[in-house]
Parts: sequence; structure tokens; C-alpha cells
Amino acid sequence: MSTTTTERQRPAKPFLLEPPRRVTVSVAAKPAASTPVVGFACFTDKAPPTELGLSAERLKAAGFSAQAGSALTLAREDGPVLIAIGLGRSAEIDAARIRDAAAAFAGAAAAQERLALSLEGIEGVSPEIAAQAAVEGALLARYEYAGFGRERKGKPVEEITLVTRPEQEAAVRDGAEDGRAYATATMLARDLANTPHSHLTATHFGSLAEKLGEKHGFEVELFDKEALQKLSCGGLLGVNAGSFEPPLMIKLTYRPKKSSGRLAIVGKGIMYDSGGISLKPNDNVHARMKNDMSGAAAVLAAMAELSELECGTTVTGYLMCTDNMPSATAQALGDVITTHGGRTVEVNNTDAEGRLVMCDALALAAEEKHDAIIDIATLTGSVMRALGTDMAGLFGNDEALIEQVKRAAATTGELVWQLPLYRPYRQVLDSDVATMRNAGPTGGVQPDGVIAALYLAEFVGDVPWAHVDICGTAWNERDQLWRRAGCSGFGARLLIELATNFRPTARRTKH
Repeated sequence: MSTTTTERQRPAKPFLLEPPRRVTVSVAAKPAASTPVVGFACFTDKAPPTELGLSAERLKAAGFSAQAGSALTLAREDGPVLIAIGLGRSAEIDAARIRDAAAAFAGAAAAQERLALSLEGIEGVSPEIAAQAAVEGALLARYEYAGFGRERKGKPVEEITLVTRPEQEAAVRDGAEDGRAYATATMLARDLANTPHSHLTATHFGSLAEKLGEKHGFEVELFDKEALQKLSCGGLLGVNAGSFEPPLMIKLTYRPKKSSGRLAIVGKGIMYDSGGISLKPNDNVHARMKNDMSGAAAVLAAMAELSELECGTTVTGYLMCTDNMPSATAQALGDVITTHGGRTVEVNNTDAEGRLVMCDALALAAEEKHDAIIDIATLTGSVMRALGTDMAGLFGNDEALIEQVKRAAATTGELVWQLPLYRPYRQVLDSDVATMRNAGPTGGVQPDGVIAALYLAEFVGDVPWAHVDICGTAWNERDQLWRRAGCSGFGARLLIELATNFRPTARRTKH
């Protein structure tokens, strides 16, 4: 006799419970005698460091021209292995180039767990920024997802020593510590997004948030299905209707001793996106939908580092978590839901689910009178088609806030490009049966990135708000220096940079 099983078998606990191990970072006037490998900066317009023992002509004959991102390994009979690292022209040095060079060094030294990197000769950026970028590049370049019994291709970094002049040691140490925190956040976000949803459900995500909150000093509140019903979070509940797994809103609050402002960050946490009734095609994109919670992963990872970095901003995170599955109970096209705050929404595309789960959180954040709201989400293929995979789309209703996001993006190398919040397109969201629809009409070519942003804008009122669409940047097809193949962790460092330097806008400057 056969039996019918309605429950999908899940692990009793998530595969990932521990954040990435913190690498030892030190600063010294010279590498320790036992250091196995040392990297030296080289420039196309300067003589190479004397420590390498070779002229520019000899290095060039060996195939090394010091172009940015290049590296040449010089093995010796005695002493550490030396690696020449190219940074291009000395007058063009910035944090991005240092980050890339450190990544090239770490890649060339893939067989070593202990690294030393000389910052001598690097000018034009402060010692703090140079150190931070160097540590970020080296650590992120050596990231590997632990996986399920998968053998690592390389060795993890255990220790990084930055070599600098004695008078710069204090500044370099501060920058190196920041770099470690920023890189750790990105690696955690990568781990979360790379974990299959069979091992990282909304419930598991909430458990991990509680553990991280206890360890890193931020408050965690979990809102289950009953609590969400009381809050009338019809967007999140509607998307969850087809799933066996329960939904969860995870609210995170970091409170510094003395606050200089209040920032809310909303992250899309679709643990797996099948498209719901609007089922996705069976292709590679569908297979990658474990990463549709990359926005929530970036928020949680950023929150875990704010105390370490002594962030002076009060930050509240909202992680809107569920999977989006088709079943007999799934939300259907044409259904009308009631979101937090009372707006009714006609659902004409169940694969436009990210904006549905996020609108509840945006409305909640707007009620709490934050100085600004940021949301981050793998939201629309439209933005990926417009901007590719190197930069995220940026929308917003306040130019001063948008400029802060742009600065944070430029500093971290997590690039954004501002797109228009073009109000006339709002009419495609008009509904005959509800306050609005969740998407434009199906068929034809639609500027869906703009339409999705316009939908979200309805829920923030007059609060300064910016929306970061990371659909294209959340996944890397191949390794590119510190950008490793797979889930990218994009946004964690950008959010940290924004939060630690956030300043409330004096007044809203309308876009």
C-alpha cells in the first residue's frame, strides 16, 4: 500500500551555522623570517623594489611588465618565495587597483596559508585605505564555498602581514582591521547565498540571525506567520501561500552608544524562487535561484560587523524570508492581497514576488520614522539586461541619499549606476480591482526595473529612500581576481560603508 507524503524532508539544522573564521592580520616593519611568501608592489614607471633582486628589464624578459593585476612568482633556494605584483602607473593608484593587485598576489600564492605583503611604494592613497583594500583583495580572492564534502581547490588564508614603515604602522593596522571586517561580511554573504535552500530555509535563517546577534551585539526579533497576520503583511504571506515552509520576517537592530542617525535596510529573502504559478523556465537561471535571498544575506552579513567597526548609526534591518513555490495553495494570478498599511494589490505576476515581500517591510520602516530607508534585492532581469553583471541599478526619491550610496559603492568597488524613477510609467500599475497591481502587463518589452522601483516607492511615503537592484551582480560566472565564481556577496561591503558614514539628509531633495 502506498502512502502520500506532504512534507518535504529537511535537515534538522542548517548546514551553515558558523560565520567565516577571522583571519589573523598583523603589521610589521619587515616580514618574519619564517614567512613563506612575500609580495612587492611594482609599477610600470618606477624601478622595481630592490628586494626582488631583478631590474625592470629582467622582469620584462620573464613576462612581467607590472601592468595592473599581473603577478610573477620568483622562487629561490633560500628564504621566502617572492612575488612581483603589478599596479600599473604610480600616479593612477587607487583603492580598486590595490584591491585587484592584492587579489592577484593571493592567487599567485594559492599554495600558502601565511602571506606577507609590502605596501612600500604605494602612494596617492592614505595608509588606512591602502591597507583595507589590500586585506579585502587578498581574503576575497581566496574565498571558497565549503560545500558538502567538496574538496577545496586551494588553501585558506590563515594570516596576513602588511609590511610598512614604522611611522605608518598604526594607520595601516586600523585599515587592515577594517578590511578584515568588510571581507568577512562579504564571505558570510557568499556562504549564505551559495547554500542550497534545502539546507537554508527561512527558519534556519532566523536561527542563524539569532546566533549572530548574540555574538555581535545586535537585537533580533522573529515574526512568524501568526505575527505577520497580525501586522497584515499580505505581501510576504501571499508569496508564502504555496510553500510548505513557513514565512519569517527577521528584524535586526544595532544600537550604538551614541547615535548620529537612524537607517533602515530592507533585504529580499526569497530562499528559493520557482516563480510560483508564473513558473520560471527550466534553465540555468532557475537552477541558481537559491541566491534570490542575496539581498537579505548582505544585510545580515553587514549587521554582523557594525559593532566591530564602531558604527555610529542606529541601523534596523528587515529580512523578508520565504520561498516562492507552486502548489494547490499557491497565490494565483488575479488574486488581491492586503499589504501592511492597507494598500490592496492585484497580483498579475507571481514571479514578481520580491517587490511583494519587500513592500510590507518598507511600509513598516516608514512608520518607524527612520532618517532613510535602503532596500537591496535581486529584483529584475531588466536591470541585469541594462547594466550587465558589473554594476547594480540604483533608484531613489532623494538625491542626497543617492549620492551617499554612490560614494559607498565607489569606495568598496561594488558599483552602482543610477537609473530614472520615471513617474509616467507608474500608470501601468493601475488596477481595476485594487489599489494597484504588482507588475506591468505581460508580453512585449517592459522597463520592469523602473516599474518595480515605482511599485516600491509607493510604500515609503516621504522618507528618503534608495533601492539597489542586484539581480546582475549577485552572481559571477567565472573568477575575476577577488570576484569569485558563484554567489558574489555583493552589497555587504557597500551597506557597511554606507551605514558607518551615513548622514541624515537635511531635507528630502526630490528626484
